[in-house]
Amino acid sequence: MELDKTDKTLLQLLQQDATLSLNALAEAVNLTSTPCWKRLKRLEDAGVINKRVVLLHPEKIGLELTAFVMVKINDHSHEWYVRFVNAVTDFPEVMEFYRMAGEYDYMMKVQVADMKSFDEFYKKLVNSVAGISKVTSTFAMESLKYTTALPL
Repeated sequence: MELDKTDKTLLQLLQQDATLSLNALAEAVNLTSTPCWKRLKRLEDAGVINKRVVLLHPEKIGLELTAFVMVKINDHSHEWYVRFVNAVTDFPEVMEFYRMAGEYDYMMKVQVADMKSFDEFYKKLVNSVAGISKVTSTFAMESLKYTTALPL
């Protein structure tokens, strides 16, 4: 989908504050409400706008430990992949989950309260599907940048 300057401005504004009213958005891009609404609807229908959410600060709600978990596997079959993806996507602790190229096959960002909670997650992970050959975890000491806003 081709995005023009107005589309990009609307998207930047919504990435900064998804609670902006239609009138505020329309005013910011020099449109009236109806054409602005039509643009937003087109962006939503095209899947450019996936959803509008509230972002919580993990530490403020007791989720103080961020771990990056890398997984190597033995079985690269499609059946195993489906079982593993279904298992991992059901874990609420997993914030992000990627299939990787390189030394490890999968990587996930995990957010938990503390090391005990991470150990419980780790046990669930390694017992979820047979075929995991190695799990390596690293822990964030400090978050230096966190954003969900994509560059436009």
